[in-house]
Amino acid sequence: MEPKIIQGGKFSDQRGSISYVNDFNFTDIERFYIITNSKENPVRAWQGHKLDAKNFYCLSGAFNIYFLKIDNWENPSKDLTIETVYVSESDSKIVHIPAGYANAIESLEENSKLISFSTLPLSNVSDDDVLYPSDYWRINNGK
Repeated sequence: MEPKIIQGGKFSDQRGSISYVNDFNFTDIERFYIITNSKENPVRAWQGHKLDAKNFYCLSGAFNIYFLKIDNWENPSKDLTIETVYVSESDSKIVHIPAGYANAIESLEENSKLISFSTLPLSNVSDDDVLYPSDYWRINNGK
């Protein structure tokens, strides 16, 4: 499976607005997190997932979501291609990153909030997560 964008939309009238992603299916979702990076450390990097698929939706502010396909879990190449998707509160979309990828998220505005929907039960997380140093792959001109 490949990463993909699940586009939603927004409806507004005199009562306010509703953001939606009607094509997102919650069938496999086991849990979710709301992530707010600190002002001092706006980049949270790099976390790989052998089994878990991640789905990110921006609640407020804006983020860059970086991801790459892992070629070798014990010693991945430092030359892997990093893909980037920009998400913001004004663009109603979900970024789906399947199992087999590592990701990093960068807050672009202070107090930005990102919700992450995960497909793996919490009891299996220790078999799945692979953490790499934050500078293992360089993003943003060397950050």
